[in-house]
Amino acid sequence: MEEEKPNQNLILDGHKLAWHKDRVNAWLSGERIAPITIDCALTRKCNYRCVYCYGQLQANDGKKMTKDVIFRFLDDAAEIGVKAISFVSDGESTCSPHLYDAIKHGKENGLDMALGTNGALLKNQKLEEMLKNLTYLRFNISAGESKRYSQIHGCREKDFYKVKNIISECTKIKKQNDLDVTIGLQMVLMPNFKDQLLPLTKLGKELGVNYLVIKHCSDDASQSLGVDYSKYFDLIDILKEAESHATKNYLVKAKWSKILSGGKRSYTKCYGAPFMPQLSGSGLVAPCGMLFNRKFKRYHIGNIADTSFKELWKSDKYWEVMNFIVSDKFKLEKTCATLCLQHKVNEYLWDLKQKKIKLKNTLGESPQHINFI
Repeated sequence: MEEEKPNQNLILDGHKLAWHKDRVNAWLSGERIAPITIDCALTRKCNYRCVYCYGQLQANDGKKMTKDVIFRFLDDAAEIGVKAISFVSDGESTCSPHLYDAIKHGKENGLDMALGTNGALLKNQKLEEMLKNLTYLRFNISAGESKRYSQIHGCREKDFYKVKNIISECTKIKKQNDLDVTIGLQMVLMPNFKDQLLPLTKLGKELGVNYLVIKHCSDDASQSLGVDYSKYFDLIDILKEAESHATKNYLVKAKWSKILSGGKRSYTKCYGAPFMPQLSGSGLVAPCGMLFNRKFKRYHIGNIADTSFKELWKSDKYWEVMNFIVSDKFKLEKTCATLCLQHKVNEYLWDLKQKKIKLKNTLGESPQHINFI
């Protein structure tokens, strides 16, 4: 008998903005809305040197996020109406000594909290408390075999086994304590990683995680990372084979809409940034991570190490930048990276603006992690 497929209300290839109708309507009316989700890092440091890392293209000011700065930011976010904070950006947040306190403080403020990490620096004695305060924990892992893991992530081969043990311990704690946290794996797929698709798929099942999501690799407008999007079309069969390993408790999902897009957009304006801006691990506030690099200084709104996030959000500078990136003067194709974080939200908002679709009053069952749009 065929195994029952996993719950499909975990959206891994799409967005959840349609479930935030009030915020979308306010934006359509021209109001200065608070973000729904903010992606940020607690540092720009990283203990790995992944071959596909976009962080190397995001160099900006070298300020540090102190505990006071981080807590003030989380307080501000909750006060102005932000719903979720994900520690996912241009640095490895486990390198910060303030990670666990920050997750707890955000949760106590009523924010949904999430963490994306390579996992190698997570501390076993901190896992249980951390998992109780997270909506999801995502391990960034692009190989299922130790040697390839070391090559792809720029780390020691023994780190593969350390991370395996950490993931296994997390799933054990989740089960023992009946926690709501979702634990998943994310593979950044470059075409030459295809040999790791099935080993990683099988590893995810072995470790007892909730899902494996397989995503494309983003490149900048200058193609600095050398991603050839045409080669993703050669991977369709093996990606489908990977997805066939899904079970009732384990979802395997390729981000087909981006993998098979050829790196092309259906929109010409970035409407998504006010709904989900990004902060660098240096404290820099910008519309998105693709504009962190100091060469994009005209799009830099400020730094939370100097000025509170609430003040920056209320400032004319914040809205001047947000309005400029939807003006005719801003050329996405010349400035922006391909298939960015806001891509799916941009598609949706573009279609709304073009009146190709309408906001619906009822959408059925709410998806998991609804505030991480």
